[in-house]
Amino acid sequence: MSTPQDLQADPAWRQAEWHASRQEWPQAIALFESLHARRPRDARVLVQLSYVQSLAGGYRAAREYALRAAALAPRDPGVIRELAPRLRTFNAARELDALVRAQGPLASVPIPVLLVCAAQYSYLNEQDRALALLDEARRADPMFPPTLLARSHVLMYLGRFDEAEKDARAAVKRAPEIAQGWWLLSRLCKQTPASNIVAELHTQLQRPGRRPQEVAQLAEALHKALDELGDYPGAWSALELMCRTKRATLDYRAADSRALVDDLVAVPAGDVAATPDPGARTPIFIVGMHRSGTTLLEQLLDGHPDVRGVGELYDFTSQMRLATDHHCRGVIDRTIVERSGAADLAAVGAGYLRDMEWRLAGERHFTDKLPSNFLNLGFICRALPHAKILHMVRDPLETCFSNLRELFSDANPYSYDQAELGDFHAQYKRLMAHWHTVWPGRIFDVDYAGLTRDPDTVMRDVAAFCELEFDPAMLAMQERKRGVATASAVQVRNKVVARETPKWAPYEAQLQPLIEALRRE
Repeated sequence: MSTPQDLQADPAWRQAEWHASRQEWPQAIALFESLHARRPRDARVLVQLSYVQSLAGGYRAAREYALRAAALAPRDPGVIRELAPRLRTFNAARELDALVRAQGPLASVPIPVLLVCAAQYSYLNEQDRALALLDEARRADPMFPPTLLARSHVLMYLGRFDEAEKDARAAVKRAPEIAQGWWLLSRLCKQTPASNIVAELHTQLQRPGRRPQEVAQLAEALHKALDELGDYPGAWSALELMCRTKRATLDYRAADSRALVDDLVAVPAGDVAATPDPGARTPIFIVGMHRSGTTLLEQLLDGHPDVRGVGELYDFTSQMRLATDHHCRGVIDRTIVERSGAADLAAVGAGYLRDMEWRLAGERHFTDKLPSNFLNLGFICRALPHAKILHMVRDPLETCFSNLRELFSDANPYSYDQAELGDFHAQYKRLMAHWHTVWPGRIFDVDYAGLTRDPDTVMRDVAAFCELEFDPAMLAMQERKRGVATASAVQVRNKVVARETPKWAPYEAQLQPLIEALRRE
């Protein structure tokens, strides 16, 4: 195979990149396709075709080119570092796994490739697979900060907190300028007057040239540290810095969320796919607002011997993207809703179940706990008529404050402004009321307060709705070993506890805009 330099020197490659830089997608695609005709086994060309097709709005074509590149089993490190994230973009988990295995013994794989592939596994909530790669990367270079930080993150998801703290401390000692290390320590270590990282966080926030994401991470860490120490004015100032910094990086309009809910409410109920054969696995969707207790409920269900908790997945969204030939940001957008009338929802459901198989063993039920799938419930009810849907319901102010103080990815852009957060919660309530009306009996509301105060009774009701026999092992939270790649990764490992004083109470005066917005619902 020719070298990357040879390919980039090809006039067709240079012309294709020039057209792509001008967003002249048809011309760029035509030139990359001519290159592919001359270099049919060059995965680099296929990866570029995948990128350009994505930019041109062709989801199916972009996915197909990525899969074809993976089928060539490339081993060039530069190609792998681009292709692995592409495969995760299309939720092509089995192809990603095959690509990693095709690299041969892990000892021969460069550290940057190990880190990239481990990140994709972690995004897919395959934490044990991610850790295997990170262990090899650490063996090759025991003190490389990016490895230590990635490994600390995965160990935190796996509940191995002492090991995670050790790696995070080693990373900040070697590279104190990396914000992620301090962010991890704020989650892994209880802050006390005798032992805390407040001074270090102030020092790091004053470092010049910080990117917005780093400032937001450090500010969130400072908020959590000061909150634990009881310095609520200081904690609120840090929270304001986090929210202000993150919000400035996001393109979000509350009117767009309202319009999306309007569109979803207007979609006709439509035909329902045929019920799968009796032997088909039963998905249990756990939905609601983020930070409403969905992780807790999934952990409890995961204790049942016939239930596999698989975490927050974009598998259903991936099938809707494929059915509508459109890549949405988040779980759904107005374009997918608009094109859904022509989508084959029976194929969506069948594809969802098929692509889930690689994660499962003998369990007949599995959980899919992406909270924002509440937006997809109309399509889920039609595509998967046998699916069970559990809706976590928590006090609105507790839920929204928990959102406000969490640094999410770009998937929850509404959560950094009190007015926008209150408005989004109102849209969520409006849509859930609609789903209950349109799909009576399909959705079971689970009260968070009731679950934390009387988990035995509530889980018996949940099991009955899911057509499961209640098993006392469901309540043995501290015995869970599987990965939890959510904001609740640390606290969900503890036993179920009902909080007497809500976390928002010390900040009631500052939260008046949110409180007023929720009162208007």
